[in-house]
Amino acid sequence: MITLYSFRRCPYAMRARMALRYSEVALDIVEVSLKAKPAEMLALSSKGTVPVLNVDGQVIDESLAIMHWALAQHDPQDWLLRNDPVGQASMAALIEENDQVFKVHLNRYKYAERYPEQPMVFYRGEGERFLGKLEQLLEQRAYLLGAHPSLADVALMPFIRQFAHVDREWFAQSPYRRLQRWLQGFLESALFTAVMKK
Repeated sequence: MITLYSFRRCPYAMRARMALRYSEVALDIVEVSLKAKPAEMLALSSKGTVPVLNVDGQVIDESLAIMHWALAQHDPQDWLLRNDPVGQASMAALIEENDQVFKVHLNRYKYAERYPEQPMVFYRGEGERFLGKLEQLLEQRAYLLGAHPSLADVALMPFIRQFAHVDREWFAQSPYRRLQRWLQGFLESALFTAVMKK
């Protein structure tokens, strides 16, 4: 019995759902109201944040760990880049920068009124450093680390989507043309549309 506690719009839950669906893991998804978190989820993970995966009593409550667990079950397109140690190192570094650095700038850009020390455009500019790095990576290839998606693409995509959606008009007119195409490709993919169904 496998259950995922999720919240549809949470980027961490989004990436976990994408990996689980890609890996063809059969599971029940419990959509959580963040204002009224279910007692059974809180009993499994005291953190109280989604996603939480319960695999026959084994609890995984970090989105990246859930993705790795899913890919260990089935990884038909080699998202883990198993025979590419350099790619694996690049993948880990990109995800680390996204989760530890870019996410901070994203939060401040999205909720700029909570951080009045600087104007909104300052926080956007801080986040743009990461966008520029991704744009460069996409100069030579369709995905961040090669010709096919990797764990890095799917782990980062929900956060880039969130950044783009703060001011869609600005993002559409920004110089990040390759990144725009990369993001649009994911947004229109069968995988993403399936996990975002209400």
